[in-house]
Amino acid sequence: MRLDKFLKVSRLIKRRTLAKEVADQGRITVNDQEAKASTKLKENDVLTIKFGTKEVTVKINALQETAKKEEASSLYTIVKEEYTSERK
Repeated sequence: MRLDKFLKVSRLIKRRTLAKEVADQGRITVNDQEAKASTKLKENDVLTIKFGTKEVTVKINALQETAKKEEASSLYTIVKEEYTSERK
């Protein structure tokens, strides 16, 4: 599954176009490699997403084409969530 689609389905980022923009700005890594929106994901991949002063690291549990709001958070596990003082 593509990175931008997973971010939308899992509701880590609300819109796919926004997920694409964030990836194109180099603010997402997959297994410590900078990722593009078209990067293919697999289960157990580790994503790190930079949201302004917040950095979230998640591990992918499952990949689904669609997910209801209640089950979206089961697609990933938050490994680390931290605030950084610098903005990029």
